[in-house]
Amino acid sequence: MDTFLPFAVDRRLSGRVRAWLTAAVCAVSAAAAGTAWAGAQLEEPLADSVRSALSAAIGRTEPVLVFADAAQRQQCEGWATSLEAKLLKRKPEELVRREFLQTVCYEAKRAGLEPGLVLGLIQVESGFRKYAISSVGARGYMQIMPFWSRTIGTGDPASLFHMQTNIRFGCVILRHYLDMERGNLFMALGRYNGSRGRAEYPNMVTAAWRGWKLPEGGTQVADAGTAAARR
Repeated sequence: MDTFLPFAVDRRLSGRVRAWLTAAVCAVSAAAAGTAWAGAQLEEPLADSVRSALSAAIGRTEPVLVFADAAQRQQCEGWATSLEAKLLKRKPEELVRREFLQTVCYEAKRAGLEPGLVLGLIQVESGFRKYAISSVGARGYMQIMPFWSRTIGTGDPASLFHMQTNIRFGCVILRHYLDMERGNLFMALGRYNGSRGRAEYPNMVTAAWRGWKLPEGGTQVADAGTAAARR
């Protein structure tokens, strides 16, 4: 997934360049202003089997980090350490910053997502603000709409302000949209934002994602895109 470019509407090179630059500027401006960019995710009917699968992926209690083995733990710890300096201004407390990054890595891998993509989405959605609330009522880091708690969670929307719960919901929902869209990230991000088919939001997330790529020699975290990885 490291090779994704921003999604551009214009097929001409100049159009792609303009789209990328616009997305990058918007992402930086949104983060600086502390804007929550969440759209109105649609409360779509779910088949019973899908609802059950999503509910199982979320769980009925507050999630905790339970790594599959020491190697997975070390991988996420190394990835978090590599990015701590970049997150210092947004999260100055070392323990909070480290826990946040390790949680992003854990939940992203659990859902079969690239952790850097999840960081990019959080940057655009909430500017890394734990208690962000959008104009349409989406909550927390990944701007989860309260209806998701009722549909596949415990029914308590306040739980969406719990860090790992919020990140788990966001990763599970994005994975669900990716599966719906047969792996098409452009369409999946549009569904996540409630703007399916429009390029602005996918461009912004992709531009932010690029900012979280590690330099050569940094600790990379591979996708875990299998059902087994989503335990």
